[in-house]
Amino acid sequence: MKSELELMEMHINVLFKHNEVGKITQINEPPYTKAPRFYIGSTKIGYVKRFLDCLKKEELIELEKALDTNSSIPLVNIMQILSKNHQIDSLWMGPAYVFQTVGKTSSKAIKITQANKQYLLPNFPYTYEELEWKNPCYAIIENDIAVSICCSARQSAEAAEASVYTLEDFRGKEYGLIVSNAWAADIQGQGRTALYSTSWDNYASQAVARKLQLVQYGTDLHFS
Repeated sequence: MKSELELMEMHINVLFKHNEVGKITQINEPPYTKAPRFYIGSTKIGYVKRFLDCLKKEELIELEKALDTNSSIPLVNIMQILSKNHQIDSLWMGPAYVFQTVGKTSSKAIKITQANKQYLLPNFPYTYEELEWKNPCYAIIENDIAVSICCSARQSAEAAEASVYTLEDFRGKEYGLIVSNAWAADIQGQGRTALYSTSWDNYASQAVARKLQLVQYGTDLHFS
């Protein structure tokens, strides 16, 4: 069983691309936009931090000092430091979860491949275009059209993050649970760790995590 800090390290490597000295550079999914200026992933046993590669040296020193002199994450101090030279455009906070071992999965979940990816049209055109990067992908098909899918939002050699969405007219049928479990079983079958994360204000996504009985191992916090 991996520790919370090990899971957080995996999570960060899935979320972002890193340079040779461990600074984050880009979001780890097309179109590979710039990573946040500062990221911290906290757990009950500690935290993991990452800095954007172009963050100024003075900011790095101040952030390190603020973190070293506080037992908890000094959110206000961090915001003050980052706001000195550049306004904070966005702040993301949310829980990070890991799937427990998935057993039997439903035959309703169909694996999407290059041979049958037409099921993704017209409702999931982005996944259709990016399927090569989103594999594995599972869907519930009704009338030859995907109405609920779970695929890899971002991934690494060790882990992958789930992205699940069900069309509004088809919610309440547990389709999201079915496709998510199928996706997680596939990832786990590859010897990788299946992860899931969301924001604190996305109550629907947190409800999915509860129904899937995911285990929260930490919390994301990043500033752009």
